[in-house]
Amino acid sequence: MVHNPKTDKTFTLTNDQSGESIKLPVLEGRQGPPVIDIRKLYAQTGHFTFDPSFTATGSCKSRLTFIDGEKGILEHRGYSISDLAGKSSFLEVAHLLLYGDLPNREQKDEFEHQITYHTMVDEQVNFFYRGFRRDAHPMAIMCGVIGALSAFYHDSLDINDPKQRELSAHRLIAKVPTLAAMTYKYSIGQPFMYPRNDLSFSENFLYMCFGVPSEPYKVNPILARAMDKIFILHADHEQNASTSTVRLAGSSQANPFACIAAGMASLWGPAHGGANQAVLEMLDQIGSVDRIPEFIERAKDKDDPFRLMGFGHRVYKNFDPRANVLKAACDEVLEELGVNDPHLELAMELERIALEDEYFIQRKLFPNVDFYSGIILKAMGFPTSMFTVLFAVARTVGWISQWKEMIEEPTLRIGRPRQLYTGPVARPYVELEDR
Repeated sequence: MVHNPKTDKTFTLTNDQSGESIKLPVLEGRQGPPVIDIRKLYAQTGHFTFDPSFTATGSCKSRLTFIDGEKGILEHRGYSISDLAGKSSFLEVAHLLLYGDLPNREQKDEFEHQITYHTMVDEQVNFFYRGFRRDAHPMAIMCGVIGALSAFYHDSLDINDPKQRELSAHRLIAKVPTLAAMTYKYSIGQPFMYPRNDLSFSENFLYMCFGVPSEPYKVNPILARAMDKIFILHADHEQNASTSTVRLAGSSQANPFACIAAGMASLWGPAHGGANQAVLEMLDQIGSVDRIPEFIERAKDKDDPFRLMGFGHRVYKNFDPRANVLKAACDEVLEELGVNDPHLELAMELERIALEDEYFIQRKLFPNVDFYSGIILKAMGFPTSMFTVLFAVARTVGWISQWKEMIEEPTLRIGRPRQLYTGPVARPYVELEDR
């Protein structure tokens, strides 16, 4: 059933100088606050709105993801993230985001088949990697190779063809993990590992990252399950910076590979995709368990620039619903691996102290998904430089689902934000000799 957001409600806007008033329609989604429809505001008043960073602007209609930061709710197509992470696989969630429903058994098998048999990349892509320095940041490589896919798959670039859109979506979901694993292997000087069709999505990814040709590699089921949960928890997160970037790029009718590369570049920013890396860098700064109280006190001092990374969240004002799921996986992974790492001991002690401190309890500064994902990924053996790449592997399904939804919107127009101009007004041109 398609939801019609139109209501009989209006919002009255009055000009204090002229006394003129106009009525703007109010639209309501199925959940979340109503929105004021300002599409005709400029035509009726000659005014734009001013909303830096678009934090109070709804840029699109979407049926994919709902977030209520005050209540700690994250839902995909109406399903809670805790149910999905606890009961579904990543590819089931991918099907949900892409097509609107969780698959039945037949649909699940067919979708998994489609993704599995698109995991290999054109052999010429291997040579593309040789143009990068071995010490290049993995995200720099990913931005390049993802964008380059459009040079290899000309049969799926017509965005007006539903079949080609679907083919591109399947290829991206399947090939980004392969390219991510190749990026990791390239950085450590090991040979690329071809994907295996007998493994699940997360098992195959771990195999391509940590397997070597000289000996068999047995995927640890606990690590594969934790990897799958990390992918599920990062699959989509509404209209964040990278998703908005994908949508804006896609509004120009750019091909899907270029759009995902644009999202990848946006995700690379430390304020977005690098938060779990920042957690480990913070642990480096703290150094040892006996220094935790010192840094706890610094975190409470508003005049001190130090912040506890991985605690609290910009969107979730109560708690991050993904964190509880990942904490259980974190405990399971650490117990399985028996890792003796000062970083991990430090992180667990920091978590314990912060959760018992009234300052953090009152302000609801609980550990978020980045706190636990960083610890898990480090325990698995991933370097911090790969953390954002792994985020991108998961988020690709959200990006391509958002892109597909946008392309199929009948009212699609190219994105064109406005501005408040504050530069010089018209001035006479001065010849070079008179300047």
